[in-house]
Amino acid sequence: MKYDVIVIGAGLSGLTAGSLLAKRGLKVALIDKNYNPGGSCGIFKRDDIIFDQGTGMLFGFGDNGFNPHRFLFNCLEEPIDMIKHDFLYCVNYRGNRIKFWPDITKFAEELGEIFPNEEENIKKFYNDLLKIYQEVIVENPVFSTPDEVVFLNSFISLIKHPLSQLRFLSFLNKSTESLLRKYFSEPDIFWFFDKLTSTYCYTTVKETPAILGAIMFVDNHLGGSYYPAGSTVFLPGKLEKVIEENGGEMLMKREVTKIIFGAKGPIAVKLDNGEIVYADDFIYSGTVWNLYGKLIDENVVSPEKVKWAERQIPTYPSIVLYAVVDKNYIPSDTLPVEMLVGNPEEIDESEVTVYIFSIDDRTVCEADSHVVMAIGPSFKNWKMENKEEYKKQKEEEKMRLLDLLERRFPGFKKGLKYSEVATPKTIERFTMKNSGAVAGPKQMLGQHMLKRLHTKSSWSSLFFCGESTVMGTGTPAVTVSGIAAANAVLKKRRQKGFNYQKGMKNFVNIVNKPYEKKDLFSNYTGEKKRIMQKAWECLLCERPNCSKPMDLDLRGIMRRVVVGNFYGAKKLARIGLGGENKKELLKKAQGKCVKNIKGQEPVEIEEVIAYLLQ
Repeated sequence: MKYDVIVIGAGLSGLTAGSLLAKRGLKVALIDKNYNPGGSCGIFKRDDIIFDQGTGMLFGFGDNGFNPHRFLFNCLEEPIDMIKHDFLYCVNYRGNRIKFWPDITKFAEELGEIFPNEEENIKKFYNDLLKIYQEVIVENPVFSTPDEVVFLNSFISLIKHPLSQLRFLSFLNKSTESLLRKYFSEPDIFWFFDKLTSTYCYTTVKETPAILGAIMFVDNHLGGSYYPAGSTVFLPGKLEKVIEENGGEMLMKREVTKIIFGAKGPIAVKLDNGEIVYADDFIYSGTVWNLYGKLIDENVVSPEKVKWAERQIPTYPSIVLYAVVDKNYIPSDTLPVEMLVGNPEEIDESEVTVYIFSIDDRTVCEADSHVVMAIGPSFKNWKMENKEEYKKQKEEEKMRLLDLLERRFPGFKKGLKYSEVATPKTIERFTMKNSGAVAGPKQMLGQHMLKRLHTKSSWSSLFFCGESTVMGTGTPAVTVSGIAAANAVLKKRRQKGFNYQKGMKNFVNIVNKPYEKKDLFSNYTGEKKRIMQKAWECLLCERPNCSKPMDLDLRGIMRRVVVGNFYGAKKLARIGLGGENKKELLKKAQGKCVKNIKGQEPVEIEEVIAYLLQ
């Protein structure tokens, strides 16, 4: 089998690149080790409760500010429903609950009350950054990476606003701390901004390039934060839908073990089952360490390049607590995203960001509960081989995180209904992020921006996107890197790229909140809606019993149906049910649904598949 383009990794950056290329008519294949697309962005279920794997607070879907996700879905002409949170989030800092208002002036006033000695400086700081942001970023939208930006775009911005453009470029190799020192002198405010940069890109103000800090401090207020209506299954699912509807293929549960080179560059990849898959071009969206330490043979790349990759400093490993709690123990003024600062003066394990998306999206759990996800750094040694020791440390970490939540939400442990922990080892297992470093290499001075992997490699057939590239971490950043990679491939093939056009038709629909179960699938009617509701009952089991009677990815079929990807679901069903005795096989599969064991009604597999095969 040969493709036009193979994308290695089906995280958001790989899905972005793959969906755009498929939209242009290229024969695309995405290959990923996991059984779900999305990388850190996706869901798992415990009974009928939905948990986000990791990525949940999303940016760039609005009509204000830097909005690469809106641009992406407009290019793909694929509708998606999004919930917009009232606030970006809330930081619990030294006994204060600091809300991040959409109105940046109001936020600056509130921050001035926390730091009264710096009140006027805070206003000036945000006013200056806002002016630069409006004139450089907003007025001339460019959805590409700095290494791929067309000179004309930069020149237009330079002519229109030369002072703002030149000042913005001067931030490139300066630290955010140096930028802050031009406005502030009180030590405590530097610690506060440390918390903001550590949340945005896992770096301190000393490490963060000022060019990134300046954008982050402004953009997320203006653009806002969002959550896919019905859970994050819809974001990667919609991109997968575009890929499959345009003739692309999702090769899931298959790991690329080697990139095979010819005389001029990559010509194929080898999979873990020994299969060789060929393509003209390749896009790699994984980590820099897996690229140069695993996929590319040492005889192909220089020793200096391998050493350079090894020297890349990772972001800290993360640990994640997933919990379900009685909603009475979550105060009514709680925001969907809250940062709990334990130690104001440094980043340590007491720093936790809490996500409670069930506040705005009531489809993820029952009416009397809330789903809670808490993410923080983990500096413990997780390399132990002893299973019992690992389980013990995992339990200790769970209790530590529950204690942190108890301080913010008194009675939390009393109202706890369910909890489990994902360690750095768990994160690496499912996402291939080395040692559980969820954001790849730090976007820190010395290994920032153009000092990272570029979109184009030294080989004409190999391109890069994802967190190890120029844009670094965060959903808008990796999405932009995917757009840049797709455009680089199209440019090589002398095909039209995807560029911002004023007045593009909008496909992002902002829905009312709280979003209720009755609102699910409201864009569909009749039999199609009914089948989607039945597929929604699937628990997406990690080890599905239902698939054992046959070689049929029922879990993948149900997930596709839920997001409206009937084409991809039907294709899977036809491949898996090519022989005889379809009805008997489906009956056995439904009988093996795990819900039977739980004393519940099984997922109506027979009816869903029958609809698809009509």
